[in-house]
Amino acid sequence: MSLFQMSLLLESLMAADHSEGLALPPDRIDRVAFLGTPEAAVPSLQALFGAGFEIALVVSQPDRRRGRGGRLVPSPVKGAAIELGLEVTDDLEALKHLGSGTPSANLPSSNARTSIDLAVVVAYGQIIPATILQRIAMVNVHFSLLPRWRGAAPVERAILAGDAETGVSIMALAEGLDTGDVYASESVAVDDSTALELTATLADLGARLLVKTLDRGLVDAHGAKRAEPQNGEPTYAAKLLRSESKLSFDDTALDVERRVRIGRSWTWFRQARLGVERARLGSESQDSMPPGTIVDLSPQAVSVATSAGVVHLLEVKPEGRRAVAVGDWINGARVEVGERLGVEPDSQP
Repeated sequence: MSLFQMSLLLESLMAADHSEGLALPPDRIDRVAFLGTPEAAVPSLQALFGAGFEIALVVSQPDRRRGRGGRLVPSPVKGAAIELGLEVTDDLEALKHLGSGTPSANLPSSNARTSIDLAVVVAYGQIIPATILQRIAMVNVHFSLLPRWRGAAPVERAILAGDAETGVSIMALAEGLDTGDVYASESVAVDDSTALELTATLADLGARLLVKTLDRGLVDAHGAKRAEPQNGEPTYAAKLLRSESKLSFDDTALDVERRVRIGRSWTWFRQARLGVERARLGSESQDSMPPGTIVDLSPQAVSVATSAGVVHLLEVKPEGRRAVAVGDWINGARVEVGERLGVEPDSQP
């Protein structure tokens, strides 16, 4: 076990010891707060609104400067909240006053000044302090079948690991990293989905499962939570490093294809960066050409040798240009069989 995993395990054990101090949900959920930031969280917000839950407040990360002009752009969740006419803030401290039911200058308007039954968290992007967890019961929509892939990048890690299936878990938020008891889960096949495609599938599935779970109720007739402790050996989905998007044709064709599917992958070609947007695993076997060698060209694919097998590149993005189908790239760059990808600029002959 790595030091990272040991630290997370210790954090989980410590959180379990303090779980009794966390707020518990009521027997009926009517009024909620929503915490989320990226596009993947929007379906859950819309589903709650459409199902008739009263959304007292939406909390999202602050606006970010984007584009060449550096203008401030709201998060997808903030944009969706405004379209729905909901109160929205980037001040997490506002939740404390919702939990206690007392007015606060931190809240955007008087409409958000009464208590809530529950807070729903979907990819919010920030750790929730224990002081808030002790005031407000929270559930989290997590994009994995817990306890597999606790952490920041569960979709990407499932693809890289070659998991046959993944899914969504609706869990009680606890102080540890995705350690809470699970109210409901549902699985989907990974197949050959990209991270973007799989995230969209899980976002829609999670939204439906969230509403279904809240409609059923989080506690039974005796006031006991309907959640079960996570069962199995935890694995951890560490945030992707920039270095992990760089392709190595010394890996197997299967590994290269999976890395392309997680997005933003790239390699070197003729001393410039070449983004690889789409790829397909080849059925050919090859052990005679050095990894990275272009072994075949067609209008549909550039076939590249790896340490084990061939991977077909389908769409690429030359440095400083838009993504194009490989047929256009082959013609424009006059790509030839025998050229190599993945050769570092200072390694060129």
